[in-house]
Amino acid sequence: MPERVIEGHSKSIWCLAYLSTSGNIMSASEDSSIRQWKRDGEPVGKPLDSDGGGICSMVVSPDETMVICGSADGRLRLWNIKEGSMTGDPWEGHNVPVRCLDWSCNSLEIASGSQDGTIRRWNPNTGRQIAPPIDTSHGWVYAVKYSQQGNKFISGGVDSVIRMWSKNGKLLIEIKGHDSIVTSLCWSKDGAHIFSGSNDNTIRKWRANDGQELVVFRGHTHVVTSFCLTPSESYIISGSSDYSIRIWDLESNQAVGDRLLHDDQLLAVVMSPDGKYIASAGLDKKIYVWNLEAALKSVLVRMRFAVYFFLPNGFQPLGRR
Repeated sequence: MPERVIEGHSKSIWCLAYLSTSGNIMSASEDSSIRQWKRDGEPVGKPLDSDGGGICSMVVSPDETMVICGSADGRLRLWNIKEGSMTGDPWEGHNVPVRCLDWSCNSLEIASGSQDGTIRRWNPNTGRQIAPPIDTSHGWVYAVKYSQQGNKFISGGVDSVIRMWSKNGKLLIEIKGHDSIVTSLCWSKDGAHIFSGSNDNTIRKWRANDGQELVVFRGHTHVVTSFCLTPSESYIISGSSDYSIRIWDLESNQAVGDRLLHDDQLLAVVMSPDGKYIASAGLDKKIYVWNLEAALKSVLVRMRFAVYFFLPNGFQPLGRR
């Protein structure tokens, strides 16, 4: 069971983010608003209302003072979180929905990916593009993610291929293996590995320097729409159109814990910076907050019960005769 279910949006929630300084959750919705919540569900401030139609993508700045969203009208809008106001005019470049956003760890640039098939990079201070658009060959671009080192970024989309780009926008490698749309991407902290989620119902782990496939995580029965690594990089947390969240142990490469269930398809999953809580959201317009330790503990309880149950002398602890 979730610790908390937060309600307030009137349409599907596409994006979530955790703020490390406050532990608050930010959500962006098809109802054209960004909202901030305490973990107990109390709203923080007023909604940030966009006039660009449904919000398809959102990312918070590394210093957590700003948030930028991509909307159905193809424009990007930058907001001051504390003041609750939009900064400047919308950024223009894409002319169709912006499906993904990422903010470089050094705070110097923002990348946006769109249904127009391009990635555009922007100066956060001016809202101007810092380089020509990259024609990715993806069709729709569903995912873009900078490495922690800031010298590369990766993208994925409709063509099922992951592409790695240099800081200057040069194509470095193409990574093939998925059988359908690549929906979500992330890097390991050291930049040695890439993880991807797909419409083929799998999550995959790749070696970053040559694109070698290392692990295929199978278990979801429908599209993997979103996933993230825990801060310790011990687990993957994934959300799917099969209404479930799954937890994957990166040591055993197996699913652990119970499936955490929503009432409808999931679109976003994020992990709190302290590694304790999972937030998830999707078509049911609700944000669910889960305790990771509790989800994992349920497995340990069942394992201990099984050990006790099958002992020859009945319910006797191991080590006692």
